[in-house]
Amino acid sequence: MSFIITVYVPSGIVMASDSRQTVALQRTDNQGATPIPIVSSDYVYKTFLLPKQAIGISTFGESLLGRMPTDFHIKTFEEESLTEKDDVEMVAEKLLNFFKRNFPNADTSFHISGYKKKDKVSMPFVYHCNIKRAELQRLNFNKQNNQVLYGASWGGEGDIIAEILQPVLMKDATGNPKEIQKPPVIWDAMPIQDAIDFATYATKTTIDTMKFQARPKTVGGPIDVLLITPEGARWVRRKEIE
Repeated sequence: MSFIITVYVPSGIVMASDSRQTVALQRTDNQGATPIPIVSSDYVYKTFLLPKQAIGISTFGESLLGRMPTDFHIKTFEEESLTEKDDVEMVAEKLLNFFKRNFPNADTSFHISGYKKKDKVSMPFVYHCNIKRAELQRLNFNKQNNQVLYGASWGGEGDIIAEILQPVLMKDATGNPKEIQKPPVIWDAMPIQDAIDFATYATKTTIDTMKFQARPKTVGGPIDVLLITPEGARWVRRKEIE
């Protein structure tokens, strides 16, 4: 499994991910076959930059498609399907079509982020894409009021950060469940450095919390962080091959 997060604030978009890859080995005994998650690598790339288009892609879910890692397929997609003129909307649609054509039943999801000029103004686009469900949804836009939204979206092992940010149910004095709101994060006022820090914090907190929980350690390794602004895209943190 994985943890990825995309934070979108007025000054830019930040995409972060862990580096751990786990595979399920089958252990057979008199009770039958039981899948055992095994860490196979802490050096997998899950966030990618398309430099010619200044677009970021992060992935989670099923990763070894056709026994090949996702970075191999992203490179093939970039070479076979894209042109320098493709904007973020076109890249998102082409990405879905590419993986749906080659791996129609893959339960693999993506975040696709970038900017597109509309009436001379750079507009942020953040998409969620799932291959198996043929799903493509823009995350940072409210169609009802035609307004860009700011916030954070995550995928994979998101229960830890969700518990920190989202409301919880607790029993009141009468024993009835009551929703307790958490203090809000004011995404609309968040500067880009804080967005970088939050994306790193969310990923590191997931990794660190899992260390102490009785659960498979499916998130870990170095954290990659990509920054996208109207001026372009660059790596804030990127593990290097030695």
